[in-house]
Amino acid sequence: MVNRQFYKEALVRLRDAVYRKRPEMWENQTWKLHQGNTPGHAYLLRSYLPKYQTSAVTHPPYSPDLAPADFFLFPKLKTTLKRRRFQTIEEIQENSIRKLRAITENVFQEAFQQWKRRWERCIASRGD
Repeated sequence: MVNRQFYKEALVRLRDAVYRKRPEMWENQTWKLHQGNTPGHAYLLRSYLPKYQTSAVTHPPYSPDLAPADFFLFPKLKTTLKRRRFQTIEEIQENSIRKLRAITENVFQEAFQQWKRRWERCIASRGD
């Protein structure tokens, strides 16, 4: 379950990964977090991100076509797990993790290029 504690730990891991893997972005403070507008996480983000001088790209409300999880990740998982019966929550978790790990880096890169094109279209149409 994704609760505040889990989400904060994920933010810490992300921040540490950017520091290790993209030191130039860390030094220049050019990395940004694309964050959905889930109400439960909003308070945590308002307190956490400024503390670590992290910029966030806010997500426009009612725009699932701009959220990589909504247009890429969730459909990909649903397609591979569709019509399967699981006996336990652990079995669901194991299968989901296996499917997530099977997604190649190239597929993720293409998803983020698609995300960028979607944002550009949204900006060009002034949000319409």
